[in-house]
Amino acid sequence: MIESLFPHLRIDQLLNATWETLYMTGIAGLATLVLGILLGVILFLTSRGQLLQNRAVYSLISVLVNVFRSIPFIILIVLLIPFTKALIGTILGADAALPALIIGAAPFYARLVEIGLREVDKGVIEAARSMGAKTSTIIFRVLLPESSPALVSGITVTLIALVSCTAMAGVIGAGGLGNLAYLEGFQRNHGDVTLAATLTILVIVFVIQFIGDTMTRTLDKR
Repeated sequence: MIESLFPHLRIDQLLNATWETLYMTGIAGLATLVLGILLGVILFLTSRGQLLQNRAVYSLISVLVNVFRSIPFIILIVLLIPFTKALIGTILGADAALPALIIGAAPFYARLVEIGLREVDKGVIEAARSMGAKTSTIIFRVLLPESSPALVSGITVTLIALVSCTAMAGVIGAGGLGNLAYLEGFQRNHGDVTLAATLTILVIVFVIQFIGDTMTRTLDKR
């Protein structure tokens, strides 16, 4: 049945490309989660009226975040080629796509983290401060737990964006399903291979969205 629908598709190629896409998305997603929360917390705490208000720090990080999240991903990959080659040693393969994926996604997620933290009830924060809680305690016991539904929802959106970015990275040699769709599908005029790669990407996206929505509903106490 599969062979009749996808006559030019090799299952081993599809599995390998799927693994590469999941690898790039997983590693970049984990790094984005850590860096995004770090940047988002700093943006929130140093903004006007917050615990560590600092206009200079907030402005600097805000500008950097805005710049990197505004650069189209395909252009970002090209701009980072010298950095990627120096860091990874090559500009081809799944590992070579990671710097661009992380640098492109972390600022985007940082803004979502900042927005999520701003939704935390100010009364809860003030109550913690009045009881003498340290800044670190407020961050880990109040801000992050109270904003966890928004943080999970944000990383879900970011992971889905990363899947799309891995497909674009595949076109210039990063591997994954995008590379399979372009080289084995488009360039060889094998529409069935392109279709199989597209359907696999859709399945990955739907699974990520389902897991993210489930976690968000579980964490949301409202």
